[in-house]
Amino acid sequence: MKALVKKELGYGGLEIQDKEEPQVGRDQVKIEVVYAGICGSDIHTYEGHYKVKVPVTLGHEFSGKVVEVGEGVNEFKVGDRVTSETTFYICGECEYCQSGDFNLCNYRKGLGTQQDGGFAKYLIARKDSVHHLPEKVDYQSASMTEPLACTYHAVAKTVINDGDVVVVMGPGPIGLFTAQVAKSHGAQVLIAGLTSDRVRLEKARELGIDYAVNTQEQDIKELVNRLTDGYGADVVFECSGASPAAKQGLDLLRKKGQYGQVGIFPQSEVPFDLEKIIQKEIRVVGSRSQKPADWEPSLELMNNGSVNAKAMVTHEFDITQWEEAYQAIKNGEAIKVLLTPVE
Repeated sequence: MKALVKKELGYGGLEIQDKEEPQVGRDQVKIEVVYAGICGSDIHTYEGHYKVKVPVTLGHEFSGKVVEVGEGVNEFKVGDRVTSETTFYICGECEYCQSGDFNLCNYRKGLGTQQDGGFAKYLIARKDSVHHLPEKVDYQSASMTEPLACTYHAVAKTVINDGDVVVVMGPGPIGLFTAQVAKSHGAQVLIAGLTSDRVRLEKARELGIDYAVNTQEQDIKELVNRLTDGYGADVVFECSGASPAAKQGLDLLRKKGQYGQVGIFPQSEVPFDLEKIIQKEIRVVGSRSQKPADWEPSLELMNNGSVNAKAMVTHEFDITQWEEAYQAIKNGEAIKVLLTPVE
């Protein structure tokens, strides 16, 4: 089978390779990939900013159907429509594994990073990571369960009450998902971007987000103050990984507000206004990836219509068209890009 492989660290290093079909083992499920989404971390990996175990087939957002099950698998059968968590291996013994926080296990191995992922026709997943697709969740939407679960995970780390004002900084796929999840909690949601994000801000309006704000054309602080009688936003989620957005997000928060860092910065050390955190008694929380408890609720949000993932898909390419897909993302033309396998 053909697979899109990161063969070496550093910039580039992606190529289509012929690989043997993977063999299913005990407690494992073999999945034929239908769609695989390009994540921001795939872009970072391609550009050399994110390290993976090379060589490895990238792709950790995917949907597909079961084509074979290993010994000990009774939960799935051939033909089942599925998606899978990215977790392929955990130690199972540390405190984090015992509490279900697999994303924090020091020995965790993930699909598309340490273990071959979804930019291929077939992949192997451990049965405990696989999820059946609900009736109303199509393959396109299901391929985005992982990023949705990441945003569900982030929102769950905060307390959002009905009518709260929530600001999402950054209208990329993660920001758009975060905004939809926050809205499902009854919040009044603002999503902020730049002039270069015009397509994404328009998509936010299409998705029913209350306010899509171009901060280069509109004073978002004035809007937030108007909506909150001058108190400021209840919750801010920073989803862009841009330090100016982080600074602005802290400024928009009310006293005793909540700040969630979801986006990953190109450099790990960024200027941060600790004085504002202290004086306003802001609660800051970080959010890393997702864990098993985030997946079924995320699938249900798509199933019941609270989250419209399919509407975010703007481009589809097959895995041999990686360069075109990459350019569509970098040029700002794309919101969510899905890849399909080739024979």
